[in-house]
This record gives sequence, C-alpha cells and structure tokens, in this order.
Amino acid sequence: MDRVKDVINTGGIQVSGSEVEDALFDHEAVSEVAVIGLPDEKWIEAVSVVVVPKEDADRENLREKLEEHANEKLADFKRPKHIFFVEDLPRNAAGKILKRELREEFAEKVRE
Repeated sequence: MDRVKDVINTGGIQVSGSEVEDALFDHEAVSEVAVIGLPDEKWIEAVSVVVVPKEDADRENLREKLEEHANEKLADFKRPKHIFFVEDLPRNAAGKILKRELREEFAEKVRE
C-alpha cells in the first residue's frame, strides 16, 4: 500500500515521490526527507515534504532555500506545495519511514 502512495496524483499528473526526495536530499542542509501527498481541493493531492534538517544546518530562511533548490531541480508540478520540519521521522522496527503516519499527522495541519 505505501509503495502506491509514493506516487502522488497532483492535478491528474503522477509524480514520483522518490524523484522529489532525491532532488531535495541533495540540499546541503537536509539530513532526511520524506515526500507525501496530502489532500488538496484544487490539485487532488499536494506534493508535500517532511524534512529533518542537519544538526549544524543554518535554519534561517531554510524553507525559502529549499523552495529555491526545488525550483532549480524540479518541474513546476513536482515542486512541494508544503514543507514541514521535524526532528526525526517515524520508523517501523525495520527502519522504514512510516509515511502513512506522516500523511495522517500533516493532513490535519493542512486543514487548519
């Protein structure tokens, strides 16, 4: 099920979550990143990223820096509509990121 959800349907276009993850992971301030699709009235799903910044990263204007980085690396429709920052990502016993938990948590924040 989670592999199917790694593909985000945004505006009727299928976006690979791993492609967006690879592009953002390339940024010097990013320790970990998970890409999820969050419900969106206009786009069906909004490409959204959950980022764990590196401990020594300059966090000032980090959101803007990541947006600029995404603009350079990704097509318009692949760029994140939402960027969230966390200290760590939820994982199962095998170490796999629990994207389902991230979708549940951040879908609430988008609705607020």
